[in-house]
Amino acid sequence: MAITVNIYYHGQSGQAQAFAKEMISSGIVEGIRSEKGNLRYDYFIPFDDPDTILLIDSWTSQEAIDHHHQSPWMAKIMTLREKYDLTMDVERFISDDEIPEYDQSFIRK
Repeated sequence: MAITVNIYYHGQSGQAQAFAKEMISSGIVEGIRSEKGNLRYDYFIPFDDPDTILLIDSWTSQEAIDHHHQSPWMAKIMTLREKYDLTMDVERFISDDEIPEYDQSFIRK
């Protein structure tokens, strides 16, 4: 099982991209990726909306997420969100780690 959180950061005039770049260049992303229970922490830019950044953030458990939320990294993230004046939409998914056999027939490997 994994808990995956998709966070859509919305900004204006390149602010969301600048936020993601600073998250990476400052070492925050690397620090989060090294936290116990982190499975994925990656940014993406939607083709049709360059003022939005999608963060795919995946963890092994709710406890790992709770620990992350109490970490010094979270305070730094919140400071940068304010700096770049970003708003957010959030989706949360819990995986079952199994792709049904029929669905696998549609996956090209």
